[in-house]
Amino acid sequence: MTDRPQYPTLATTALRRWAPPPALLGFVALLVVMFAAAYGVGASAGPVAPGMHATDVGDPAFDENPGRPHGHTGGAGDAR
Repeated sequence: MTDRPQYPTLATTALRRWAPPPALLGFVALLVVMFAAAYGVGASAGPVAPGMHATDVGDPAFDENPGRPHGHTGGAGDAR
């Protein structure tokens, strides 16, 4: 039985040419593992500030002067 020499086909050559380098694939795999580990640790730790709530937009403090932020006069004082 004679062995034929293996010549790369056009498809194999094109696939090797456009495939990302193994180091890049390893780096992406490491990133995925690190993000999954960080998510797992964060999920097990729970919320950072469980008593903190967002400010209600319907609060009367927002209705006083919608053009300017709360308590800030922009450096002009009240001399407008």
